[in-house]
Amino acid sequence: MLGKKLVTAQKRGETRALCLGLGMMACSMVTYFFIGITIVPFYTKSVWTTETVCKVLKVNIQDKVPCSNSEGSEDEDAFPYPCLQVWVNLTASGQEVMLYQTEDTLERNSKCSYVPGKSENSKEVKARIETIASNFKKYQTLPCYYDPGGMQTNVILSRLYPPKSLLFAFLWPTLMFTGGCLIIVLVKISQYVSVLSAWQ
Repeated sequence: MLGKKLVTAQKRGETRALCLGLGMMACSMVTYFFIGITIVPFYTKSVWTTETVCKVLKVNIQDKVPCSNSEGSEDEDAFPYPCLQVWVNLTASGQEVMLYQTEDTLERNSKCSYVPGKSENSKEVKARIETIASNFKKYQTLPCYYDPGGMQTNVILSRLYPPKSLLFAFLWPTLMFTGGCLIIVLVKISQYVSVLSAWQ
């Protein structure tokens, strides 16, 4: 009687372990799917892939001609803000080009180097832009990314999704998938050992 209870408990434990392993594998596949439709397209679409050194030439803040957060858009949440323009000398080609914060900055407003997030406090936004401008004036040289193919003549300060962040995004689902496979393999080995012991 006790042996039957132990066998039943063992089977229930194996079933739960198999469900856990399959669940982990399913969750990892869903995570892979979401990464593939969100992060990967932004990474592959970016043409600013080569890092170089840029020298700051001019830093302007256009207070009298504020830019809209969504140029040409009728978004009610859009608000005017001072337009920061940073011009740099691209070391790789020696050209004078405009510097943008990220790829997203260029898409949101091609006239400004920095586009703040939606905020109702215009004083904080203005103070932040002035701080960024003073930092650019203080540090004359900085690392930047440019398009080696020449499709984009401007440069960006940092990439939204560099290779390291892409690898880090794939790390956790990979570990989850590996853990699920390992659980299933261990359960199968346990079942094989149990059958072999019973046969002997």
